[in-house]
Amino acid sequence: MESKYGELPPAHSSLLTAHLARMKESGELLFVKNNYLRPGPDAPPKRGRGRPPKPKPALPPVADLPSPRPRGRPPKPKDPLAAAVAKATAGLPRPRGRPPKVARPAVSVTAAPAAAAAAAGGVVKRGRGRPPKVKPSLVTEAA
Repeated sequence: MESKYGELPPAHSSLLTAHLARMKESGELLFVKNNYLRPGPDAPPKRGRGRPPKPKPALPPVADLPSPRPRGRPPKPKDPLAAAVAKATAGLPRPRGRPPKVARPAVSVTAAPAAAAAAAGGVVKRGRGRPPKVKPSLVTEAA
């Protein structure tokens, strides 16, 4: 270029680089084997970066098909009792702190052995934590 056009401005090389890069990105020029080429009229269009999107199938008339399933997890069925309670307590202020535990009937593990409870028809519930050691009953001998 310098031999043909003679003296060029000092910013010529940076401007040339910028213009070539812009033309390459827009598809006006192709960069093949370290050469810039003008694409022919029958050249395929330049593809963008990344994976191309899947082709969308042709949609039949709407009356034949039901609507497509929505994305995500389907909502849980509504509980009518919970909705009624929420509506009844809507105007009341909520108490501070953690709600109290619901009291359960206390079952003593040591007082009722499993065999006696099963014979009585009740269900034996174990308490929390490690159960206590079972001590062997002492047999006293009369000497």
